[in-house]
Amino acid sequence: MATTIISAIQVLAGILLIVFVLGQSGKHSGLGTIGGASESFLSKNQARSVDAKLARWTKWVGLIFVVLTLALSLMPH
Repeated sequence: MATTIISAIQVLAGILLIVFVLGQSGKHSGLGTIGGASESFLSKNQARSVDAKLARWTKWVGLIFVVLTLALSLMPH
């Protein structure tokens, strides 16, 4: 029963990890804009704060995923 619950939480953590990684903008975003479609200062800072939050959550969910993986590997079958 515990293995099933931990496995379900691990699957949820894996899905969240994928979503958080895909939600982050790349390091080179905005370099290809041609034509003067520049962002304002406030929108740039807002994007950085969102990226910072996503990066922080990615680290925490990744840690949870690793801990759950280790717990499942050490559990008796």
